[in-house]
Amino acid sequence: MAVAGQQELAGCAVVFKPADPPRDGRVCFWNPDGGELPLGVGEQTHLQLVVDSELRSVRAIELPVAEAVPVLGRCRQATAAHPSAAFWGGAALIALQLVARGKLLPGVSPTGHDAWRVGPLDTTDINRVLSLAEAMPPTARSLPLEPHPGATVGSSTAGAPTSHAVVGAAATEPGASPTGGTTRAATGVASTTSGVAGAATGEAGASTTGGVAGAATGEGGGSGSGGVAGVRLPVAEELVRSFLDAVADGMPRSPAAAKAHKTQLFTSTVPQRADRLRSWADEVAVGLDSGVRISLRVELPETMAFRAVVQLHSLQDPTLVRDADDVWAEDVAGFGPRARIDATLAIRRAGRVWAPLARLLDSAVPDRMELSDEEVADLLAGGAQRLAAAGVDLHWPRSLGRALTARAAITSSDGPPSDLPRFFGGDATLDFSWQVALGNDPLTAAEMDQLAEATRPVVRLRDQWMLIDPDLARKARERILKPVTAIDALGAALTGSTEIDGRQIAVKPTQWLEELRARIADPDRADELIEAPDNLRATLRDYQLRGLRWLARMTSLGLGGCLADDMGLGKTITLISLHLHRQNSPDTAGPTLVVCPASLLGNWEREVQRFAPGTPVRRFHGSARSLDGADDGFVLTTYGTLRRDAVRLAAHPWALVVADEAQHVKNPSSSTAKALRTVPSQARVALTGTPVENNLSELWAILDWTTPGLLGRLGTFRNQWATPIEADKDEEVAERLAKLVRPFLLRRRKSDPGIAPELPPKTETDQPVSLTREQAVLYEATVRELMAEVQASDRMARRGLIVKLLTGLKQICNHPAQYLKENVEARLTGRSGKLELLDELLETIVAEDGAVLVFTQYVAMARLLERHLADRGIGTQLLHGGTPVPKREEMVERFQAGDVPVFLLSLKAAGTGLNLTRADHVVHYDRWWNPAVEDQATDRAYRIGQTKPVQVHRLIAEGTIEDRIAAMLASKRELAEAVLAGGEAALTELSDAELADLVELRGGLR
Repeated sequence: MAVAGQQELAGCAVVFKPADPPRDGRVCFWNPDGGELPLGVGEQTHLQLVVDSELRSVRAIELPVAEAVPVLGRCRQATAAHPSAAFWGGAALIALQLVARGKLLPGVSPTGHDAWRVGPLDTTDINRVLSLAEAMPPTARSLPLEPHPGATVGSSTAGAPTSHAVVGAAATEPGASPTGGTTRAATGVASTTSGVAGAATGEAGASTTGGVAGAATGEGGGSGSGGVAGVRLPVAEELVRSFLDAVADGMPRSPAAAKAHKTQLFTSTVPQRADRLRSWADEVAVGLDSGVRISLRVELPETMAFRAVVQLHSLQDPTLVRDADDVWAEDVAGFGPRARIDATLAIRRAGRVWAPLARLLDSAVPDRMELSDEEVADLLAGGAQRLAAAGVDLHWPRSLGRALTARAAITSSDGPPSDLPRFFGGDATLDFSWQVALGNDPLTAAEMDQLAEATRPVVRLRDQWMLIDPDLARKARERILKPVTAIDALGAALTGSTEIDGRQIAVKPTQWLEELRARIADPDRADELIEAPDNLRATLRDYQLRGLRWLARMTSLGLGGCLADDMGLGKTITLISLHLHRQNSPDTAGPTLVVCPASLLGNWEREVQRFAPGTPVRRFHGSARSLDGADDGFVLTTYGTLRRDAVRLAAHPWALVVADEAQHVKNPSSSTAKALRTVPSQARVALTGTPVENNLSELWAILDWTTPGLLGRLGTFRNQWATPIEADKDEEVAERLAKLVRPFLLRRRKSDPGIAPELPPKTETDQPVSLTREQAVLYEATVRELMAEVQASDRMARRGLIVKLLTGLKQICNHPAQYLKENVEARLTGRSGKLELLDELLETIVAEDGAVLVFTQYVAMARLLERHLADRGIGTQLLHGGTPVPKREEMVERFQAGDVPVFLLSLKAAGTGLNLTRADHVVHYDRWWNPAVEDQATDRAYRIGQTKPVQVHRLIAEGTIEDRIAAMLASKRELAEAVLAGGEAALTELSDAELADLVELRGGLR
């Protein structure tokens, strides 16, 4: 359809012609000014319309509903739209919204065809339809229901059912629905909202808003605004419902629907005979979209014998409620002739959900039934919930209280422990039991006994009859639960709940435990006025002092912690301050063991000597390592030494053990993590800027070392926390985990207000580059070859092949020489888009006397860059995992002194622990799978002490896997902290199609 023609239709008036089946309905556009209609749009026809109280023949353009809906959508927003066009545009919007929400019911039309209709509609939906009908302009329903004697009406409308009221009258059974076989609420009753009195009632009535007397009545009548005798116009609400049905009937049908469902019924656009399904369609609609719904009112007379009374609710008027015996005794205004039938069917349906209700069907009038105590108990135990899910509400007597709730209580008969560190570090337990409360007031022991001994579903407590369900009574009888460990009790107090029999149950901790929870729940809480130690030769920043207070509080309680500040915010000086603070008390004084990567030994030694002069510091590293005389001060060792000499380290008494760059023990099954767990101490502290790099199990590994037992066993943690958060994105579970973890993990970022206001700005830029022809040919050949192997491989081999494919493609994006493993004589220039861009960047940086860190995950690529830059006369130095510790320290000093402008670094070996603030540029030559690792590398330059703006350049090969990886990394940064995907390991689980899409080359060739 031409766009220009569609725009011209916006100024036309619009009427709707219903049909059977509903999807065959038509929307007609006509020009009220008598002007020309646009050509090439729809089918032109003639209509007889009531216009200005006269019957007039007009030319119109007729469109099927499916084609008209988008046109009406534009009409709704057009500034010059005719009121009727804007009205039907609004109706189209409501119809699409209902379909999008799945509000569809199958049915059978009066002529016996398969048809969809909108439903079930809730109260809000019904009110929207009623409001829309009330706003219908007269021109929107100016098409008569049937031809006026002597007039010619469009042939497709003659005899066609046009509204629920009319169709119901024409159906074989009074009140039959045009599409579902069940009358809607408005059928057969007086319409009070459509502007037509006596609609579908067979009585004459005066129209108050429609301007046409006797509309839908079959009789002529006078109108306050004039009328046409003998002309029947549709009821506004029924016409709207017919239009909604027409849209709904067409939407589920597509060329693929019949093939997908292997049936023509309800899928084909061609009408299918479905007379045999009429009873089934009636049953589908019962309780969902019939004229009435039922509810049950439970009564407790003075005889104390329960009974249920059936109530009927009108779907047309949600405020209309009557007892079933009233409706059976006489016709109640507002309920149609099928009310009794619909109510009986609804009771039958409810009886399938809760069997005792089937007894109502044995009565001549299914209005009430006596309930045994067992049946009431069954309702309380779950029957009421099942009925509610089926649309049958249960109303309990107001005189009965239902405010009893059960929660788990943690108590201690001995009061608060005198030695909290020993309490949390030992095998202490606390009592755990069910506690029933009336509101927030716990029941006394005597009241609990009374509840436990109750033999009926009601019990009198505190001068009031209370409903009690069987589960509540059972908890009162079996109130003692298994004792909980001290750390489990603290965890339950922090989250406010615990899991019992697979369900989350609210927990009420004993008073001293609640006070402890409040004390540690806020890591920044400053109720303990700890100042920086006198022998600390530095002034702590405010956030560092808060960190010291937090660490002192947690370690004094025997609870460890993870200081997870951004790199460069001074975790080392904060820990040195903690050591000095702990020496002031004989209970906490003693040596501190620091376990760190080898590259950080020198940094720790220098920092201790600088900020705590006179404090002993020694290295337990190398062949001549010894612990003799290590009774105070700091002992520094590496993770490698820890693995080799765990027994000696575990035998030495430590006041504090610190794991620096604690992500090195993120794998709890690694030998490093196992060795660290064997070293006992009074307190444990983890330092890391990335507490989670890939998944929540890494967080478990760190916190289970600092505070054993806090997060339970690893398998339990994965089932209870990690899977719901990572896979299901369960925000409620994530919030509970945050409450549990927050006191034990202090996380501050450079970007947080007031943390590091003196830091200069940091600019991060993705630098796209095109592949050279050689790179593109290599890329496509590698994809073809390895994808064929992947598709032909078994599960185990497949993972290895995928890693090989991903690695190969990333190396091709770096440089063909790296992928092909060419010798040192290979030509490097002109073969890689990345290398050419790097040359341009370095030329500018060096010319401006800048300094740059260039990170790559491949040592082989770093060596190629080193050779290439040496040939260009640019001074560089290369640091990788095999660089000895003394040489690493020398290289850092050289760079900081300005001896070399370009520092080439292996990402894994140099991504942590180095202070390289002379650099004002950072280049990531290739991308790692996790943004946290890249951020750590960037923080070698962007940290406290940096005075110049830092520019970060990420080189990305266009149209390649790097493009897609960049998008994945961007989405990771947007996730909540500690909820990250699985990196390369996750990519090995992609399907063949997903993998092909990931690695496909899309342009990027220059």
